[in-house]
Amino acid sequence: MTTAADGPEAGTVRMADYLADELARAGVTHMFGVGGANIEDLYDAVHRGGTVRGVVAKHEFSAVTMADGYARTTRRLGVVAATSGGGAMNLVPGLAEAYASRVPLLALVGQPPTAQEGQGAFQDTSGKGDSFDAGEVFTPISRFCARVQDADSLVELLPRAMAAARTEPCGPAVLLLPKDVQQARMRLPAGHGPAPTGAIPAGGTTTPAGLPESAPSPRDAGIPAPTALPTPTALPVPSTRTAPVAQLDKAALAEVSDILRGADTVLVIAGEGVAAADARAELSRLARNLGAWVAVTPDAKDVFDNRDPRFAGVAGVMGHANVEHCLRRADVCLLVGTRLPLLARGGLERALAATDVVCLDSEKPFVAGTALVGDLRDALRAVTGRIASGPRACPRHPGPVPTPVAGPEAPAGPGRIVPYAQALAAVEAALPEDAHVFVDAGNTGASAVHLLPAPRHGRFVVALGMGGMGYTFGAGIGAALATGRRTYVLAGDGAFFMHGAEVHTAVEHSAPVTFVVFNNNAHAMCALREEFLQGGVRGDDVFGRTDIAAGVAAAFPSLDVTGAESAAHLREALLRGNTGAGPAFVALDCDPKEIPPFLPFQPFAEAAGDAGRAEHTDNKENADERRVVRAG
Repeated sequence: MTTAADGPEAGTVRMADYLADELARAGVTHMFGVGGANIEDLYDAVHRGGTVRGVVAKHEFSAVTMADGYARTTRRLGVVAATSGGGAMNLVPGLAEAYASRVPLLALVGQPPTAQEGQGAFQDTSGKGDSFDAGEVFTPISRFCARVQDADSLVELLPRAMAAARTEPCGPAVLLLPKDVQQARMRLPAGHGPAPTGAIPAGGTTTPAGLPESAPSPRDAGIPAPTALPTPTALPVPSTRTAPVAQLDKAALAEVSDILRGADTVLVIAGEGVAAADARAELSRLARNLGAWVAVTPDAKDVFDNRDPRFAGVAGVMGHANVEHCLRRADVCLLVGTRLPLLARGGLERALAATDVVCLDSEKPFVAGTALVGDLRDALRAVTGRIASGPRACPRHPGPVPTPVAGPEAPAGPGRIVPYAQALAAVEAALPEDAHVFVDAGNTGASAVHLLPAPRHGRFVVALGMGGMGYTFGAGIGAALATGRRTYVLAGDGAFFMHGAEVHTAVEHSAPVTFVVFNNNAHAMCALREEFLQGGVRGDDVFGRTDIAAGVAAAFPSLDVTGAESAAHLREALLRGNTGAGPAFVALDCDPKEIPPFLPFQPFAEAAGDAGRAEHTDNKENADERRVVRAG
């Protein structure tokens, strides 16, 4: 055994221990990832520290989405850690989503030891010796990316990375950590205090596994479950602001306020930026004072009460016809917390061109208009202060009325088909008001965005930055572990077969997640695009039937698994899952020919309804084969 006198200088600490301690000091409660040789020292440090909980995922993409779901539901910094090589590269699609959706994450990426760089090291991404440079991969999808060349430089680089991730526009920050740098000892910064509990002390040595010869046995007590949080509008977490907020432009503030004061009718379209800024209360106050209707973008259903009389519906390609009707009646369209990307403005372009548009956001909008760029809460408060006080009633409107489903009764027998509208009504009936909902891509996503109201006191998240399938399985787990609340994951079978193995992670950690898999045995949106837009279904996106519930039940005997054969059966299973402390899983069969509420399909859905699908051709199904859900 090496003593403190014989070994490293007192007052030093292993860099991995310092990093784990700094994460805890920053309010991080969970670190998600997949282990490996070049990141094991950080996992060891997190385990010894005992404050940050390490969660091992099945795949690095899902580890990123766990951190993403954690960040979106807590407004804390999400942290993901992965090893070098393939593990590092598997982070890319998840970080791209976080970059596009402005989600603050910190990615800690292991690298081979510095002495091996350019020398044929396994998984070398140093940019030396004909290897490619991992920094060049991560830089375009991050707000900050740096290689930590020595342990002491972390003192400066870590705060910079955290600040970059949490400063508008938010997004991922990436630190590349060579293994020998993680193991190196560093002097504690002045005022840092004693070495973190569980750190390898000065004089300790490490085995190849990263464990000190003289260290106490790793703690084997369970980590306490996190305290359940109140509503997302009052989370007891540090502000995401990390730098002084620039003052709003006075001229732009005056111009925006004058336009709004002069308007008799206003339609607000609110986006995900409202949730990111924790500005729901400010949005509601301004809408009341303006007497405005309020619509939301597809990725922001939870920023305004979906049952409020002012709620107009969802804007864009998965939205409701009422939004366009209100927009055509409005003098002004006020964008709040959204730049109005294509999925949010699809079908509204002509009406927007004929309406005055003003925008409150941290970035300029994609459409022409008058913009007040800056901190969203400050902007909302400033504009509200210049509008006549007191609530005004909004003009009458029908609200977000979905188009009814047309079609015959669902067939009986094994794998009974449940229409999306009936299934989502069952979800709505069972959904706790404080639950979080994560909705995946495809027909399931379009139907849920259109039909399912957001819970009053929980998040309703659709990841549209990159729109990758399988996002929800990790994201729902991250949210559930972070908040302790029941979290619903709504996904299709395509998403399940990509990343549904994370059910294993939920079982291992007893995460309160209810997975609902809508199984149409197809990549059905792709198949519908083939039929409607390419002249016929090729067949390669339609598969043989899979009994997902039976497979999951066999794999996880302790998991509550249901194969729902009706909407009532689905509701019963969901209510039972709500009463449990851990995960639950429900699968149901849906029709791959059911047309979702997706604007590009609307003409075909209307034609199908008008014609009754009386004739059957090689590329068209008859009325008995398709249920029609028309875009609102």
